[in-house]
Amino acid sequence: MITIKEIADLCGVSRGTVDRVLNNRGNVKSEKKQLILKVAKEMNYSPNPAGKALAARKLKPTVAVIMPSLGIGFFDAVLEAMKKAEASYYLYGLQVEWHITQSYDVEVQCRQLAELNERVTAVILMPINHERIGIEIKRLTDAGVFVLTLNNDIENSTRACYVGTDYFNGGLTAGALLQMLNRHELNIGITLGSLQILGHAQRLAGFRQSIADNAQAKILAVTEDQDDEILSYEKNLAMLRQHPEINALFAASSGGIYGACRAVITCGREKDISVIAFDTLPTTIEMMERGLIQATIYQHPRRQGQIAMQIIFDYLVNGKEPEKELNLLTNEIRIKENISATADMI
Repeated sequence: MITIKEIADLCGVSRGTVDRVLNNRGNVKSEKKQLILKVAKEMNYSPNPAGKALAARKLKPTVAVIMPSLGIGFFDAVLEAMKKAEASYYLYGLQVEWHITQSYDVEVQCRQLAELNERVTAVILMPINHERIGIEIKRLTDAGVFVLTLNNDIENSTRACYVGTDYFNGGLTAGALLQMLNRHELNIGITLGSLQILGHAQRLAGFRQSIADNAQAKILAVTEDQDDEILSYEKNLAMLRQHPEINALFAASSGGIYGACRAVITCGREKDISVIAFDTLPTTIEMMERGLIQATIYQHPRRQGQIAMQIIFDYLVNGKEPEKELNLLTNEIRIKENISATADMI
């Protein structure tokens, strides 16, 4: 394995100059920098893990994770993957602060962002799509904090990159599925977490576009359940009673799907309402096996958490900028027959 000293000798520079280039610290003339990077790549240079860990610990890299996801089963797998990554990066001194709250409250998220102090060097954020959140993100990025949005994005912000799925495509996919599985007239009710969450609004837009040319498909009602099972049950029960002609339900987010299905059952409609959902929660699987949910769309929660932490680690410890702004995972269709094929390898 080639060493920094050998690279320095080959390039005719000091070890300190090579160290600054490879660790993205300090100013080095462009031609020298390009030569060092070229030689390091050609010689398959790999930093010594112990040395890299020692250097990282001195920098005390700290990431704050801010997610309004408490009580939403989907995020159990996301957080599990992130905490597994946290343990593996402990050697490098990476510190993680967890700020996990319940409900999509702009005031709470603004306060969480405002209270981050100078020791935080990066933020993983599931943002509420609101102008005030964008202002807080800009304040942080102006101060040199690296901000990554996870699972949901935000419009017109200065965040560095996004990790998650293509929500508009998810809505298109759900709409196409519902029409393929049901060729008759569709009177559709829609339940989703919150239109303040950009992804939920994008899914609704994609779904609307998917059925736009189908004269037999129309949306009768849209309800926001805040991804809360109890509220979802109450709101979907009211929607079904107000619109008894509903024969299809699109659950555009997974937090309230069990409550929505319970509302269908309470109305005695489980045999004549088709349901398309997202994610593979145990309760969702239960309702698929019962025959109420016809299909669900899988979003790779563990991969989302793993990729987010890897990007943060590479940036804070290795000085590596994200390779792309949008890190999109595929929307994958699951039916009862393949519902168990959902585990991410991490």
